[in-house]
Amino acid sequence: MGTREEITKAVTAGREAGDRGDDPRTCPYPGTSTLRTAWIRGYVESRPLSTQPERTE
Repeated sequence: MGTREEITKAVTAGREAGDRGDDPRTCPYPGTSTLRTAWIRGYVESRPLSTQPERTE
């Protein structure tokens, strides 16, 4: 588990990645890390569903 400071940095990094339009798979944290969850939370906050491209499957 990360410290508050690490979690805050991860959320901020996720927001910045979302603002740049980075692919969410670029998250630098492993799947079992709390920091990954924090990064994804920040990413989602900056890229609401209404701006996500529709899936074409």
